[in-house]
Amino acid sequence: MEIKQYLSILKRRAWLLVIGSLVFLIGSYIASQYLPPIYQASTKLLVSRPPDAKTSEFTYLSDQQLAQTYIQLLTTEPVLKAVSTQLDYEIKPEQIGGQLIRDTLIIRITVDDNNPVRAANIANGLVQVLIEQNEAIQSSRFSASEQSLQTQLKQVENQIASLQQDIATASEESLKNQQEEVQKQISDLQAEIIKTQQEISVISAGGDPASLSPEQNLALQEKKLTLEQLLSTLKFYQEISLNLLSAGNTATTTGGDTGRLDQMKNTLVLYQQIYSNLLSSYESVRLARLSTTPNIVQVEVASVPEKPVRPKPLVNAALGSAIGLLIILGIVFLIEYLDDTVKSPEDIKALMNLPVMAFVGDMGIRKNNGGKLEIYVATQPRSPIAEAFRTLRTNIEFSGLEKPIKTLAITSPSPGEGKTTISVNLATTIAQSGKKALLVDADLRRPKVHRFLAIPNRVGLSDILTNQRPIQTVRRVWRETLLSVIPSGPLPPNPSELLASSRMRDFIAETQEMSDISIIDSPPILISDTSILASLADAVIIVINPGQTQRDAAWATFEQLKRVNANVIGVVFNRIPKHRSDYYGNYRYYSDYYYGAKPKSDETESETAPTGTKKSERYKNSQAKIVQRLSEATAGQSAQKDELTQPVRPASS
Repeated sequence: MEIKQYLSILKRRAWLLVIGSLVFLIGSYIASQYLPPIYQASTKLLVSRPPDAKTSEFTYLSDQQLAQTYIQLLTTEPVLKAVSTQLDYEIKPEQIGGQLIRDTLIIRITVDDNNPVRAANIANGLVQVLIEQNEAIQSSRFSASEQSLQTQLKQVENQIASLQQDIATASEESLKNQQEEVQKQISDLQAEIIKTQQEISVISAGGDPASLSPEQNLALQEKKLTLEQLLSTLKFYQEISLNLLSAGNTATTTGGDTGRLDQMKNTLVLYQQIYSNLLSSYESVRLARLSTTPNIVQVEVASVPEKPVRPKPLVNAALGSAIGLLIILGIVFLIEYLDDTVKSPEDIKALMNLPVMAFVGDMGIRKNNGGKLEIYVATQPRSPIAEAFRTLRTNIEFSGLEKPIKTLAITSPSPGEGKTTISVNLATTIAQSGKKALLVDADLRRPKVHRFLAIPNRVGLSDILTNQRPIQTVRRVWRETLLSVIPSGPLPPNPSELLASSRMRDFIAETQEMSDISIIDSPPILISDTSILASLADAVIIVINPGQTQRDAAWATFEQLKRVNANVIGVVFNRIPKHRSDYYGNYRYYSDYYYGAKPKSDETESETAPTGTKKSERYKNSQAKIVQRLSEATAGQSAQKDELTQPVRPASS
């Protein structure tokens, strides 16, 4: 489809789009009124990197990942459970939202709840619990080292106290106990050193430290710090062991307690140095933990919201209207896609490669005061519909430049397309141009021409074919014009056989001699009679009702006519609504011209009309004058008619 066709579809279906949008708009607005109000409280957190974190070209990415990590932690079960316990009501993950403010490390936390106070409490509670959870998580990374150092500090404290007591007693048994205790400490330290070295080997198995993750680097740093502390402590214990051993040997050789006492005092000094070293290591571990822990600070406290954020009836109504418009738009284009009717001249060009010879508007059903049908072009000669028939008449004349068209059959794909209306008005238009026109009702099954022209149908074409009645006894002149009519006559039991007879061929030949052109009103193509008539006529016109005639039916009609070697010269679009002229093309041009301009005769009439005369009455008077002028113009030609154009009464009369 072209853009012009899309716009045409939207114009034709505009009413459906408007109604659909209004329905969705009103429905969305009413539904919004029944939704519970939702309040939203917000708070802001500042997340900063650890003080000792190394900066690199990926620092910005790491900062973003760190902030996103804390956003995910907000909806974890431990955090939600802790806040629910603290506030004494359940919190659901879908109530919480987190968003990192662009180009910052500030996280905006939002909480939705139907109670504004609860929303603010939940937001602030989340921040408090998140900070506590962060500290607990980071503390657990160094907990093993801290606990080990605390245990060793306690042991050294006990040993110092025991040694001080032994110095006071200065006995040989206490010296042995000290030696055993030191040996035990040395064994434990050696085992701990081996274990730590193995853990360091496992962590650094990748080789290059740059390839390790931040967590692995922190763990490696912690293990190395622990190993250094263990080796230093082991060195001190080994010195203490040597000192105690030397004190025992001195006591044995000298046999006195003075040397033993001096050695024990030296050992006490070493224990004190060990304690100082352990205490320094403990503080180093704590400092390492604090230096590698991200900092979380609440920079904006959540306040109680005053107005709900949802629902918003006007916004919901606008969104509902937009969604409804899209849905209806999809339905409209689906309908157009599934619509297989003929709608434009392009369709005719693609199906039959034929021109559209005229675009005839919707004439409706016109009756006179007596209740009889009227011929539109006779009563409305200045209308755009009459102009359409004049265009059709001209196109037919140009189609017969090489070989004049003496017999023209008019048919349609199916009943109800308006072929009889086209036949009658076309024949009348040809007669108005000063040519002898003969209208033949060849529909021997459902004839309608006699109804349009208000003439009897007692005798007609069937009598000519069956009883071989002369044409002059059947033909009737319509209203002293150049239009002659042969109705169908009584309905025969075998119309196809009559139309295929030699008498029908003789009848066609006789009509070509007595008239300039014969218009044959044929049945629809689904009747076999039409194929016979089309093969006898000089040309055939197919009447299409755009928007109603199926493409398959139109194509089948054309194919059937081509099988009998009919000369199909074109198509007539019939029953085009005035307000749909843009959809079918050419009808618009003369439609706008005639409907948009006021004839001068109307202006003159309106100036001379008596006061109080209605506009419709003035228009009827104007049209009556036009009909009278046309009758006077044809009256001068009636004196020159030969006997074939004179009204002849039936032979029985």
